[in-house]
This record gives sequence, C-alpha cells and structure tokens, in this order.
Amino acid sequence: MPAESLRWDTLDALKNSPKGKIIYKTYWEQDGEDILSECNAPPSLSPLAGVFLKGLSARPVQKTCSLGSPSRDSSPGQSEDVLVPSSAPTSPRLLAPAPQSPLISPPPPSSTEVEEEEQNTQDQEMDREPSPELNSAPSPTPPPTISLLSPRATQMAGCIRVCEEKHRAKAKAELSARQEQQERLVEAVASRESEQLKRFEEYMELKQRQDYQSVRDMMDKETQESLGRQEKLKEEHRHRMKIQNLRLREAEQQRLREAELERQRQVEGRERLRALNAIQEEVLQLNQQLEPSALSQATPAHDLASYSMRGNQLCSQVSEVVRTTAEGRFPSMEDMAVADRALQDMRALVRAMQLEAAQAQEKRRKEEEEEKERRKQAELQAQLEEQKKSAALSAKEKARKKGLQTKAEESTLKWYQELQGSANQCALSFDDLNNTKDQQSKRLKMELQKAASIPISQISRTSGSKLREIFDKIDKLLSGRSVQSGGKSISASQHPHGLSFVSYKLAEKFVKQGEEEVASHHEAAFPIAVVASGVWDLHPKVGDLILAHLHKKCPYSVPYYPPMKDGTSVEDYQRILGYRVDDSGVEAQDSFLKRMSGMIRLYAAIIQLRWPYNKQGPAPHGLNNGWRWLAQMLNMEPLADVTATLLFDFLEVCGHALMKQYQGQFWKLILLIKEEYFPRIEAVTSTGQMGSVMRLKQFLESSLRRKEIPPPKGQLSSSFWRT
Repeated sequence: MPAESLRWDTLDALKNSPKGKIIYKTYWEQDGEDILSECNAPPSLSPLAGVFLKGLSARPVQKTCSLGSPSRDSSPGQSEDVLVPSSAPTSPRLLAPAPQSPLISPPPPSSTEVEEEEQNTQDQEMDREPSPELNSAPSPTPPPTISLLSPRATQMAGCIRVCEEKHRAKAKAELSARQEQQERLVEAVASRESEQLKRFEEYMELKQRQDYQSVRDMMDKETQESLGRQEKLKEEHRHRMKIQNLRLREAEQQRLREAELERQRQVEGRERLRALNAIQEEVLQLNQQLEPSALSQATPAHDLASYSMRGNQLCSQVSEVVRTTAEGRFPSMEDMAVADRALQDMRALVRAMQLEAAQAQEKRRKEEEEEKERRKQAELQAQLEEQKKSAALSAKEKARKKGLQTKAEESTLKWYQELQGSANQCALSFDDLNNTKDQQSKRLKMELQKAASIPISQISRTSGSKLREIFDKIDKLLSGRSVQSGGKSISASQHPHGLSFVSYKLAEKFVKQGEEEVASHHEAAFPIAVVASGVWDLHPKVGDLILAHLHKKCPYSVPYYPPMKDGTSVEDYQRILGYRVDDSGVEAQDSFLKRMSGMIRLYAAIIQLRWPYNKQGPAPHGLNNGWRWLAQMLNMEPLADVTATLLFDFLEVCGHALMKQYQGQFWKLILLIKEEYFPRIEAVTSTGQMGSVMRLKQFLESSLRRKEIPPPKGQLSSSFWRT
C-alpha cells in the first residue's frame, strides 16, 4: 500500500533526522552538556527534504487543494508526495526514542540518578512553555500558504501527538513514582543515618565511659600501688628503726660494759698499786734490817756485805716497778709478780742473814764458853762425847725398830741443796737485767720473758705438728738464735746473761703449768712433759732448773719434809711446805693438795716420756728416778692427806710404765704398800680426810686383783704425732 510505504518513509526520515538520532546518556550532566539544547534549537528540514521538494516541483500541479478539506480524488501517490515535504513543525520529542516499557521495573536509582531525574523533570517543564525564540522570531517574508498535508498526514501527525501525550503522561507518572520512591529512599537514608548517628553517639558515649572507667581503674590501681609502696616504706622504716634501736641499745650496753670493765680495771689497778706500795714498804723495812748498824757487833761486817748488796738490788728492782707506775699507769700482773718475787727474795735474804748472824753469834758464844771451860771441863767433855755416841746408837736402834725415817737421806738432801744453789746462782747471774734504770735492758727482759712464757702456754693436745713447732721455737730461743715474738725478732744472745734468764724462766713456766694447768686438766701433763723432756735432753741446764723449781714449790717431789727450825714463823714454815700465804691467810687444804697433785703428775709424766725425734742415748731423767722417789717415799713416815694423794697420782700416771720396766719387783712393792704402808697412812689420817685414802685403797686393790695397771688417760699415741 502506498500510504503504508509513505508512513514508514516518514518514520525513517524522522529517525534519520538530527533529533531522531538523540541518544540519552546518563553522564551528560556530569560532562556539562545540556540535554534540551536540541529542543531549544530553531526547526530545520532534513537534507532529504530537498529530494522530495525536487520531485514535487517536477510534477505539474493539477489541482489545488484547500487547507481545510483535501480532495478525496487525490491519488495515494500525491498524498504521499505532499506529506513528505511538509514543513509543519514537529516536536522534537516525537523523534526521541520511545521510553521503555513500564512493565520492566527499573533498578533502584542511585543518588546521581535521582539528581538527573530531577534535572530531566525541570527540562520537561521548560519544554512545555513555548520557546521565546520561536514565538518571538519574526518572519520577514512569510512564504505562500500552501497546504502540503493530506488527511492521512494530518491523521498521522495527530497520532504522533497523541502518542507523545501518552508518552509524556506515562513519563510524568513514572517521574512521580520515581520522585516518591526517591523521597522514600531519602527518608529511609535520613532515618538510617539518624539511627546510625544515634548509635555512633551511643558508641562514643560508651567509649567515653569506658575510657573514663579505665582511667579511673588505672588511677585506683596506682593509688593502691602507691598505698602499698607507702606501707612497704613504712614497714621498712619501722624495721630500720627497730634495727637502729637495737644497735643503739647494743652500743649503749657495750659502752656500759666497757665503762664497767674500765672501772673494774681502775679498781684492780688501785688495789695492785696499794699492794705494790705495801710491798715496797716491807722491802725497805727488811732492807733496814740488812744494814750493818742493825746487826750485832759480834758479827763481822765483811761477812754480811753480800746480803746488804743483794738487798739494795732488790730494793732497786721494786723501785723501778714503782717508778713505771708513777708515769700514769697502774702496775700490771707481771710487775706485781716481779715485786712479789723481790719481796720473797728479800724475806729469804733476811732470814738467811739472820740465820747466819745467829749462827755466827752462837758460834762465838760457844767458842767463848769452850775457851773458858776448856780446862775445867776436859773430863766432862769426854763424858759428853760418850753420851752423844750412846744417844746416836739409841736413835739408830730406834729407827731400825720402826723401819721408817723422819727425814730425807743425806744423799737426797745434798742433791736437793745442790739444785737449789744452782738455781740461786742462775738467778743472781742475770740480776743486772732487773736494773730498772736501763730502759733498754728492761724492754729486753720483758721481750725475753714473753718469748719464753708464751710458747709453753700454747702447749695443748691439738696436733703433733703444732707441738713440734713450739719445741723448735723453744730450742731456737735456748740456742741463742732469733725467734719471732709479738711481731718482733728477739734473741737471747742480745744480752750476756740472756740465756741464763731464758733458761730460768722456761723452767719456772714449766713448773707453773704443772701447778695450774695440769692440776685442773690431768691429761695436759703429757704434752707439757714430752716438750719438757725434749728440752731437758738438749739443754740439761734447763732440766736442773725444772727440778729446782719443782722441789722448791713441792718439796714432796724430792721427797723431803722440811723441819721447822727455831725462830721460823708459822707462815714462813707453811710457805716452805708449799702452801700459798698472802694477806688473806693460808690457802685451803683442797687447793694445796690440787697444786701438789698437778706437779707430781707432771713429774711422773716427765720421767717416763722422751721427745720422739731425739731418742739417742739414755733418757735425761728416766724411770729409775721414779723408782727412787717411790722407794724413798715408802721409807718415810706418811703425812696425813698428803702421802695418800701423792702416791695415788704418781702410780696412776707412772704405774703402767714402772710395771713394764720392773715387773715382779714392782708388784712386790705394790704388795708392800697395800699390806704394811697403807695401815700407817690410815693411822695418821683423820675421819674428814679419808677421800684420798679411799682412792688409793681402791687403786691398790684393783691393780692387785687384775695384776695390771691400765695406761694413763691422755697418753700420747703414735697417731698423735702424724697429725
């Protein structure tokens, strides 16, 4: 059909027109392009319109058709020709592509799409208004009015317009729906954003509360920690204060103790000073008795000059001790010992002088009496001699009947006196060391005395190597070699009489150890005795001095019972017997027996021991001296409490060695003691003195029953010397 072909041609022409080629792009607004620019442009014909106009101008117009009612006789070809070159303005919207079917639901618009739709809506509203350019554009020369539209074209234009109206209404409805949807979306987004803002604010409040709570917890924790540190510091402070208070209290107590010790030292020093003054006074008084004017005119002065000289030396010795105390210090125990020894020597010197003076006076008196009566008493003298002989015979007969002696044998007494004389000569030889005016001699004397006394005081049962060190030190000192004492080097050869002084002090210290240490600890006798035996073996002079000091302090070790001579006071006689006598009186019997026991035990240990590193030759003072002492002791009348004590101590220490040496003879001697001598001991012992007697009786009975005497306790074994 021609009309159908024209219709499609028209649509193709519209499609190929510039407005028909408009493509809707969502990014136009973003690129800055105006979507309605083509709609606002002035209308123009398509380039294809010229073709139709040329065709129309070539044809002759046969009929003139009015604008109002086209001719029905027009052929379809003419109507089609007339329709194509129509210059009637058409809306550009007719050339736009048809909107999408409403049946297809568009996707939910984004915010950008919402803005574009709003912009399109505004553009459509602007399109509805007539363009001022079209309305106001003057047409300078209006063309001739020619009706080019056929009824069909008019109908087609109407259909197009109706279609445009439909599409416009549909677009408006969709735009309204879009706007409502967008508003709902905006409301939903706003509501969601509001809720999110609320949640965010709640979250921020929660974070703020949590931060506040954490800060507060941290502050509380720090507060608790600071309180704990404060409590700890307080506790440490209290502990330190407590320790400080304890230290202060201890310091105060120490100060009080030191003050008390100082006070006691001052008191003891004053007591010693008073005693020293009393000793000096007594020495001076005794020295006055040594003056020749105080003696009898009958005594020759030259015979007593030595006593006066010795008395002056003793006075000088005591004066030197007193002079040292005048320098602001109290006398020491050594000073008191020196002064006391000087006093004892002075007393002995006065007694010896008095005895010699009395003897000289008595001798002179006897000589005078003999001279007067020599002629008259010739017959009487012969008679007296006869009486003396008969008296001697009767005394010997009486002693033979009793079987015991009342004094020591002549040989023993002579030996005793020789030892005492040697000791006195040794003491006189180093008398110049007692010169207190010479400070150098005084210091040398003190150093030598310390060097001799300290090693002996260190003797103990610790080890054999230690004992050997002590022995070597004593041997060096006695040999004149240098030894270390108190951090100083000292030698006995520094003074001409230094060796005599050292030997005398060593012997005195050995005996003193027996008197004090062995008396308290019986086992100490063996280490002291073995060192003394070794020194005795190498230096016999020291051994003789040991015996001299031992006999002087314990005459029962001779054995010797000193008789009481005429003119001797009770105190002096007690001193001769070995008792200690001072201002407080005579020492107790128990203390006296304890000291005698210690010295007898030391003597019994010395005679049976030898220094293990020097066994060449005979023993310096062997077991034969023990047998001699025991035999002479049994030949003398027993003394109450003394004889039983000394026999028990001697046999307990030395009995095992004597048993091994003499065997059968020893057991005969023990049986003699048990059967004959022990009853004599019981006869002279009172009821309160039976303790020592019972110990001796049990020892004798046990030994005879077992036929054995056990080794003494504390005896040094071979393993001791390997330590």
